[in-house]
Amino acid sequence: MGQPRGCGARAALTGLQQMSASVSGSSTSVQSLPCPSSGSEELTDSEGSAYSGLQDSGSDSSSSDEEEEQEEGPGGGSVPRTRAKGAPRKRKTLEDDSSLEESKALLAQNEYEEDSSDEEDIRNTVGNIPMEWYQDFPHIGYDLEGKKIYKPIRNKDELDMFLEKMENPDYWRTVQDKMTGADIKLTDEQIDLVQRLQRGQFGDVHFNPYEPAVDFFTHEVMIHPVTNRPADKRSFIPSLIEKEKVSKLVHAIKMGWIKPRKPKDDTPTYYDLWAHEDPNSILGRHKMHVPAPKMKLPGHEESYNPPPEYLLSEEERLAWEQQEPAERRLSFVPRQHRSLRAVPAFPRFIHERFERCLDLYLCPRQRKMRVNVDPEDLIPKLPKPRDLQPFPTTQALVYRGHTSLVRCLSISPSGQWLVSGSDDGSVRFWEVSTARCMRTLPVGGVVKSLAWNPNPSICLVAICVEQSVLLVNPCLGDKLLYGATDQLLESYVPPEEERVQPVRWVTATAEEHGRGIRLLVQHSKAVKQVTWHGKGDYFASVVSDNSNMQVLIHQSSKRWSQNPFRRSKGLVQCVLFHPIRPYFFVATQRYVRVYNLLKQELTKKLMSNCKWVSSMAIHPGGDNIICGSYDSKLAWFDLDLSTRPYQLLRHHKRALRSVAFHRRYPLFASGSDDGTVIVCHGMVYNDLLQNPLLVPVKVLKGHALTLDLGVLDVLFHPTQPWVFSSGADGTIRLYT
Repeated sequence: MGQPRGCGARAALTGLQQMSASVSGSSTSVQSLPCPSSGSEELTDSEGSAYSGLQDSGSDSSSSDEEEEQEEGPGGGSVPRTRAKGAPRKRKTLEDDSSLEESKALLAQNEYEEDSSDEEDIRNTVGNIPMEWYQDFPHIGYDLEGKKIYKPIRNKDELDMFLEKMENPDYWRTVQDKMTGADIKLTDEQIDLVQRLQRGQFGDVHFNPYEPAVDFFTHEVMIHPVTNRPADKRSFIPSLIEKEKVSKLVHAIKMGWIKPRKPKDDTPTYYDLWAHEDPNSILGRHKMHVPAPKMKLPGHEESYNPPPEYLLSEEERLAWEQQEPAERRLSFVPRQHRSLRAVPAFPRFIHERFERCLDLYLCPRQRKMRVNVDPEDLIPKLPKPRDLQPFPTTQALVYRGHTSLVRCLSISPSGQWLVSGSDDGSVRFWEVSTARCMRTLPVGGVVKSLAWNPNPSICLVAICVEQSVLLVNPCLGDKLLYGATDQLLESYVPPEEERVQPVRWVTATAEEHGRGIRLLVQHSKAVKQVTWHGKGDYFASVVSDNSNMQVLIHQSSKRWSQNPFRRSKGLVQCVLFHPIRPYFFVATQRYVRVYNLLKQELTKKLMSNCKWVSSMAIHPGGDNIICGSYDSKLAWFDLDLSTRPYQLLRHHKRALRSVAFHRRYPLFASGSDDGTVIVCHGMVYNDLLQNPLLVPVKVLKGHALTLDLGVLDVLFHPTQPWVFSSGADGTIRLYT
């Protein structure tokens, strides 16, 4: 029984670890810790600690280096035991039996009952060093023999961490000791200490930081000294340190490094702003300095005895009194006195001094350099209009026949026929080249809008009359063409089930069919605009309403109508189909919204910077649109550039009623209530980095103002550089 205390506990602990390893089936071999005894088997505590650090290290050893022995466990079973490498084989002696009995006895009681905190088995034997040094290495240091102490295998992934967090109720109070690698459960006292430190309180609960102060020294002056110690020698002589500091300050003052403070002078100082006019002064060295204006020196007329030619006659004095003060050559009347003693006091002395002070005060201190800019350089360099031909310049034809103002125009895709709608309740079809009226269709109401089908294989015109859209076959031109159009409309087969629609499709009666009307699309409110899609099957109509039923899209082949919007975004002025892409433009009073018909979503919202949009037109390329407004502005939008106008043109003096693009030529036109049509050159380049070129080239006049209205609609010929305009004077004019 001569073993040191704690050796039996270690042996028992090692036996338990071996037992747990054999039960769990782990392949990790655990080396036994031999108890220090006399002879060659004696090991120091540090060596035993170093060997204990090899637990859980997962280092695989060959079977030749280890030998397993069967040892009887506490329960009577056999416990496998491994022998450390290089350790001599133990003989079964009486000491082994006694150590086994002692380990059994120690297992029955708490092995930490008599141990103090200083005698804990510290697994880490590398010393008190920062563990961060080894965070990127598989080991945590070296033992006394210079071998690596490997880290325990604790590879927990996120799933293991989550399961432990969910299943372990003490997960929140468990921390890992970096020195030993063990998980430590904090006690309630330790958690309370941490929480108090986080709140900025004292660690000790019983510490009172606000205890009353103890007056250790009395405020009463005592007669006798506290100590009987004799006074120092330095208390009788001047301080050498202070003497050294004073000498340093005196030396700095002598050298000029420290300047003594000057007494502050309280007397006010007056100075002349313009006294330093010599070039060597501060103000004179300023390059832009302006010298003070000099007073005009007195002349002969200010003398007390001027020559006779400077004296005013009676007529000159009366004329001087009748003049304005600013127009007088002299601000005083010259007088003659016989001597200097007879000169009276000057009555305007104070006024002249005040004006002199104003001259000095208001004179600029600095000469400002003005930028010499030629006004011609500020005007952009635009090409000459004759270099941008062809464009319409002269009035060629006047189409007369309507008795009231002509509101709308449209032209056939071939450019041979022109249709116009008027307030006189009639629609007239004209031949473009001869200005001859081919047909007159009475519709019995004001024609707000009309549009010829852009498909050249369909001869059909949509006309807005009050609450209906009339689909009219004008029966002009090729008989095969308009005959095929009638066959297309008659081939419609109604569906078996009646569908709910926002409008009513009505087939024309025999009388209406004889006049050319084929279909009537009856709306609930008055229709103010109609426009066709480029393919010629769909058309859109705008209703004078403030609900979500303002815009409707119709399909003529299936006689089907639908409402594309769920709610109203404002009062819709006009709509337009994109010529190439499935986009739909809706212009309200101040905005233009671009919708994607395939995705059924809002693509862009253009801000017009106008008070009230009146009309809209799109470039044949599809990337630029123009908007006319009632506040006499024309806004050009580049859809690839910005949602704000690329340029605002203010060429007209009054409200714009209509705008139009040419299909082939780089031309656009605008008609206004001032009775003019302005034709502009609008070149859009294929290079996206080059901005469009906008040049006004011609102002076309000819319409007479009627009822305070001028040009109501403009329209370009599809192939020729011609422009049509309809006015409130009841005429249609062609400019070529």
